[in-house]
Amino acid sequence: MSFESLFRSRIGRKLWFGVVLLSILFYVMPAFSQETGGEGATSLESPEGPLGLQIRFDGEKPEYLSTSIRIMLLMTALSLAPAAMIMVTGFVRILIVLSIVRRAIGLQSAPPNQLIAALALFLTFFVMQPVIQEIFTEAWEPLQAEEISDAEAWERGLKPLHQFMMKQTGEQELRMFHELAEQPIPQTPEEVKLSVLVPSFMISELKTAFQMGFLIWLPFLVIDMVLASSLMSMGMMMLPPMMISMPIKVLFFVLADGWNLVISSLVRSFT
Repeated sequence: MSFESLFRSRIGRKLWFGVVLLSILFYVMPAFSQETGGEGATSLESPEGPLGLQIRFDGEKPEYLSTSIRIMLLMTALSLAPAAMIMVTGFVRILIVLSIVRRAIGLQSAPPNQLIAALALFLTFFVMQPVIQEIFTEAWEPLQAEEISDAEAWERGLKPLHQFMMKQTGEQELRMFHELAEQPIPQTPEEVKLSVLVPSFMISELKTAFQMGFLIWLPFLVIDMVLASSLMSMGMMMLPPMMISMPIKVLFFVLADGWNLVISSLVRSFT
């Protein structure tokens, strides 16, 4: 994909929006000056930037970010949320398996891509609910109560996500990326860096998704082979086998309660 097409795409515009926000943030943060207010109250205030932005810190609690910085960081995080959804959750595995199911049945546009993506999204939230709940309990609530600093909240929030990815990542993928990065293999899972864990997790998700998709495709492949052989033996070579096999595969999938089997297998594969 060329630079121009990437810039015109929806993901490219979101990435550029995040880069611009980060650039503004890093421009207005340096060279803070300290001023003395009332009784012991101090504040850190940045000079105004080209857009008139000004960031102010409370001198009594310098370990906490101000509201304006938190809003700016939140906007940046929301702009990068689609990429994060793909990288550190089970969205990739669920979406690929559901797409393979549709392809194995022989249907081209039923269910449509939007419905498959929506189903994969809600299933991802269902699978990630314990992780999200732990992040909310261990990091977000103490941060809002001002019991921990922003840096400690970040570390606490990454811990459940790190454990989830480590549980779903294969040892072979971790070893490969450690060798590519020329880094020693850690002794404990907690020592694995995110720069190595995230790509290893994504490759493991692709591998697991295609393994599950192959197992799902096998019975439908058998149906295609049996029907093709039957049509050949009857001399009906001009009749496309897909016209006969597709309704039979749909009937087989419905009678076997296929959606429940696929969805339950997907959810249990993360446990």
